[in-house]
Amino acid sequence: MSYTVLIPARLSSTRLPGKPLADIGGLPMVVRVAQRAALAGATRCVVAADDASIVTACQQHGVQAILTRNDHPSGSDRLAEACEQLNLSGDDVVVNVQGDEPLIDPTLIDAVAQLLLARPEASMGTAAHPIDSLADYRNPNVVKVVCDAKGLANYFSRAPIPFSRDHADAAWWNAESGAAAKAGHAGFTPLRHIGIYSYKAGFLREFPRLSPAPTEAMEQLEQLRALWHGHRIAVHITPHAPGAGVDTPEDLERVRALFA
Repeated sequence: MSYTVLIPARLSSTRLPGKPLADIGGLPMVVRVAQRAALAGATRCVVAADDASIVTACQQHGVQAILTRNDHPSGSDRLAEACEQLNLSGDDVVVNVQGDEPLIDPTLIDAVAQLLLARPEASMGTAAHPIDSLADYRNPNVVKVVCDAKGLANYFSRAPIPFSRDHADAAWWNAESGAAAKAGHAGFTPLRHIGIYSYKAGFLREFPRLSPAPTEAMEQLEQLRALWHGHRIAVHITPHAPGAGVDTPEDLERVRALFA
């Protein structure tokens, strides 16, 4: 299918200033991300930057980049402007790949793009993978998603959802604990959300104009705005956890070591 990968890149970062330009094996991180994304089946891959230095760095390495406003409140607002600059039609499919994912799996990008063809009732697509540890299940930095029988998201949360009332202190989904069978949960696993999204360009332009949801403000999860306004989000479930992202200096050193 034909689709465009957009990579939002913001120069300022509280935990890692200048993150898009951080060196990884001799290349800026945002260039590494674009190179990985280019291995997917997208028609084109474009970095949407908030600073001219990012655009220059991309162009020096053969990556298409556009300069967007530097006062956007979110990545979605930045991508909406990028859709306008690129003259994308309302039905064009866009995949949002985060600019701090230099190990992103190209097949995951394709799978999330395909969701919008397979699930026409969905306004957005995203991904998740099974959680394998109780620590991750309880960790508020690990976002969870619960889906319905059709693979559409019911809710996203930083809380441990779904909550097994009778097995709150155990990995109730783990067959080794026996709790899943006892609770009638055999074959059901909690899911960790992966921060990659697909949209139709028309919806992406509309999204920033939707009023923020109370749940979005409480959870600090922007995708809850779509659910609050009645839009559906299709979820691709992959068996594999994504490659390491970069949020902190420690993350950066780990990824640098992998490339080295």
